[in-house]
Amino acid sequence: MSPDSRQESVLIPGTLPSQSRLKGLVRHFIGLVLVGVLIGLACLPLNLVDGVQDHLYDLMPTSATEGWSWKGLLVAFMPLVVMPILLLLQRGPWQAGAGSGIPSTMNGLEDPSQLPKAMALPGTVQRGVLWSIATVAMLPLGREGPVVQFGAAVARACHRRFRDWLPSFNERQIVAIGGGAGLAGGFNTPLLGAVFMLEELTANYSIVTIWPALVVSVAAAGFSNIGGEPMFGLGVLNIALPEIEQLMLAFPIGIVCGLVGGLFNKGLVWLTRRLAPVIKRKPLRTGLCLGGGLTVLALLSWGTSTSDGEALVRQLIEQGMPNALGNDQDFITGLTSGWITLVRVVGPMLALSPGVPGGLIDPSLTFGAVLGYTVCAVAGISSQVGIGLGLAAGLSGVTQLPLVSIVFAWRLTGDQQLFAGVVLASVLAAYTGRLVCRDPVYHGLSKLQSAPRR
Repeated sequence: MSPDSRQESVLIPGTLPSQSRLKGLVRHFIGLVLVGVLIGLACLPLNLVDGVQDHLYDLMPTSATEGWSWKGLLVAFMPLVVMPILLLLQRGPWQAGAGSGIPSTMNGLEDPSQLPKAMALPGTVQRGVLWSIATVAMLPLGREGPVVQFGAAVARACHRRFRDWLPSFNERQIVAIGGGAGLAGGFNTPLLGAVFMLEELTANYSIVTIWPALVVSVAAAGFSNIGGEPMFGLGVLNIALPEIEQLMLAFPIGIVCGLVGGLFNKGLVWLTRRLAPVIKRKPLRTGLCLGGGLTVLALLSWGTSTSDGEALVRQLIEQGMPNALGNDQDFITGLTSGWITLVRVVGPMLALSPGVPGGLIDPSLTFGAVLGYTVCAVAGISSQVGIGLGLAAGLSGVTQLPLVSIVFAWRLTGDQQLFAGVVLASVLAAYTGRLVCRDPVYHGLSKLQSAPRR
């Protein structure tokens, strides 16, 4: 019997399985659930740290009509202090913890000989600590990098330690499943984990991995947010718009978000390449410059450039665009939207390009939501429609992963009524983003990691 047929005999039993096969299937299922539980528990500390940002964002004025408090100023100046410390640690004793975590996982899946180093415990823990420091300092970055690597590392460790409970997987398969489950645990979105595994980590649809990935992702999401989390993390969009109008709006939103997403992708990879040798020689000076830039952006944007962006999107859904001058004119609102979009694109580039562990999902969702809001405000249409379409289009434009973007947008805002528009906007954004930058962002960053060091 071939290895593939043995795998399928465990995962897809016949209509009348024998007692031994049924026992093996039950054992296999229990093993998958336990792996998911352990991944969820590993992601739990990161999720708790991420929640700190919401409290710190409340200290931001978010508008020129509100004054800065001393606590808000303290938060705004934290990057100036923290960024040099992060780069010194990454340049010195914690080199293994530098970088997102997704590119190293992808390189390990391409070349299994790299997996032991990429999934090693010291580097994994270091990446989590570095990301936690950056997050508390309100750097504008997401968390998918650390959680994907946490999930992949835990799954690989379980596979090596309890191989009898997971007999049907090779190392690459369990690492891909674990990486997707880490994303599910980080964002409490089970389906997202399986889709990310298929669309990005493996690019191969197979029942041998998709069914187990769903089981592990559900368990990971269930145990990664003990204490509860809103079903729709950013709010609910109660909008019912005819499909023809959704499709018409999807064209400008998808194309604009694709252009901005492609430029963000291209700029991040370019800046990462340029900064790598500079950081190696002058980590302290580079950290001061980058941290100072983030502080300036925070001060000039009334704090809207800080954090991962989720709090800003909630503000858009619940209150609308922060008004720069307290003026109701559309022109002023348009200027404010454009400025906030710019800082939400530039800020994450400054934070992620030096190799600070983090992610770009939340930043991409955020500038996409702001762009979609702006397009609909100019067209005189409900801005919440623009937020729903923009969330998915912004992420798709950067990552060129339309399925991941669609699933994510639905989960975060409950915008299933915008199905047609979200799908078209995501696909258009992915195509447009690829015209601007051929390589998807994670692939571009993984190539930089695997390039010979000079």
